[in-house]
Amino acid sequence: MIITKTPFRMSFFGGGTDFSGFYNEHGGAVISTTFDKYCYVNVRHLPRFFDYSNELSYSRIERVNSIENIEHPAIREAMKFLDMHEIRLTYEADLPARSGLGTSSSFAVGMLNAFYGLKGKYADKKKLADEAIYLERVLCQESGGIQDQIAASFGGFNRIDFRADGYTVNPIIISADKKRHLNDNLMLFFTGFSRFSSDISKIQESTMKDKSKQLLEMLSLVDDAEEILTSKSDLNEFGRLLDYTWKLKRGITNKISNDSIDNLYAKAIEAGAIGGKLLGAGGGGFLLFYVEQDKQQKVKDAMKDLLYVPFEFENNGTSIIHYTSESYVLKEKTIDNSQQFVAADSSF
Repeated sequence: MIITKTPFRMSFFGGGTDFSGFYNEHGGAVISTTFDKYCYVNVRHLPRFFDYSNELSYSRIERVNSIENIEHPAIREAMKFLDMHEIRLTYEADLPARSGLGTSSSFAVGMLNAFYGLKGKYADKKKLADEAIYLERVLCQESGGIQDQIAASFGGFNRIDFRADGYTVNPIIISADKKRHLNDNLMLFFTGFSRFSSDISKIQESTMKDKSKQLLEMLSLVDDAEEILTSKSDLNEFGRLLDYTWKLKRGITNKISNDSIDNLYAKAIEAGAIGGKLLGAGGGGFLLFYVEQDKQQKVKDAMKDLLYVPFEFENNGTSIIHYTSESYVLKEKTIDNSQQFVAADSSF
């Protein structure tokens, strides 16, 4: 049995420049961090007592004999890619899916890590990131960037640079006191809305050439933000820069925000937040605000209808937290039976 623990991420600057259609031509960069909210993937071989060969539990339960009949695209394609058979997989998470925190990519990274562990093989963080990108963007043909898979795999507070020939991950060099101060001044609220980031990403990709001016400016803000973090600059400038990059991002497509999100954002600013942004591709999920500590109660009061989620930065990325080896021999012939049992609904 293998259990992996993979963090979620929050992206501060440069989102959208991690799309291949942009960084292949202009280069790209993001500043992001992982934090102490995780998804857990438990994988073992399914005992041969049942009339199905694979059991998959996420927000629904799938029981199938043929891998081709698995409805969850990432699980199906990952099992085919790594030649996995007779699997029992369970997914759990601290935060909901489709909420702008890279949850699907964290799941992809954690699942691949668990599959390699079950095979008794070691996969380093770059291999896991690369293969999670390949799984989601090529095998599953989902639109989007590549920062989430990298952040979830490597973990930490990083600047990630993208080029046509690859990417680099560099930790932001920031003092412990300043990093703690930043963490203390960030507030996270769940709006209750959710959406499929891939749908918004498709729209963003289709308008990318028309919005290259905004994206180039968003890219330049990565350098500005890194300078604020690594110098003696007033940390409140980080909050002001968040506000500016959010306004730029809203101009890329009208699907990124809506009236409800805009009203919530305005209320937080009026209550004392210096800046903030909606995390992820847009359309709903989590709002992040930079708020000085003496004004945080007023912002909480203004956001009283939303769930406040305290968090701490984390540095570990994906990890195996339980490992028990198994003796497993694949059946000589797996019965291909199209019958399957599916319970519940929605995505993981």
